[in-house]
Amino acid sequence: MKFLISGFEPFGGDTVNPTGALMEALAYEVIEGAVIKTVLLPVNFDECADMLIAEMQAFQPDVVIACGLAKGRTAITPERIAINVKDIPPGSYADNQGQRPVDELIAAGSPDGLFSTLPIRKMVNEMMAAGIPATISNTAGTYICNNTMYRVLDYIRLQQLPVQAGFVHFPASTEMAVQAPSIPSLPLPVMLDALRSMIRTVMSETETNK
Repeated sequence: MKFLISGFEPFGGDTVNPTGALMEALAYEVIEGAVIKTVLLPVNFDECADMLIAEMQAFQPDVVIACGLAKGRTAITPERIAINVKDIPPGSYADNQGQRPVDELIAAGSPDGLFSTLPIRKMVNEMMAAGIPATISNTAGTYICNNTMYRVLDYIRLQQLPVQAGFVHFPASTEMAVQAPSIPSLPLPVMLDALRSMIRTVMSETETNK
């Protein structure tokens, strides 16, 4: 199976983003049965999704797993749903180009919400069984991560592609917690183990459902 997996550059004043480091690590991974391509996305509304969709068109993946940082969360959280809005509330970070959309649709005429097509319950169960903190999230927010998830799912819907796709949020890394000791964090090797687990779970579920 062909997996396209994305992470993001740093944003919001941070100098690192663990999902970017995960993409670097995954580039050297060998997982039997999986062909993995990684891409690092900019934290810019629309540009991020445009880039990921262009990679989809070139690579023709079976599965897309977009990854992002949710600093403050205590577990790895596959997202259940993306909503058709981009909105940055007062006091929150603009994107890396300074954009601050308010109450804007991501795609006019498209559904209010689109659900992940990844086996998120099984993914969480497998991570938990391996001792990795994980839970399903029911909100991807209204920032870049939600924007990316929604655009990818909407593209798949419109093109009627046989592609599974979704989004996974990761906590801060231990490296980030050194600078801010009060934030929840996980070591990068644990996050990499989680990604390996999710890839294997998708392959297992796909084979079971054939």
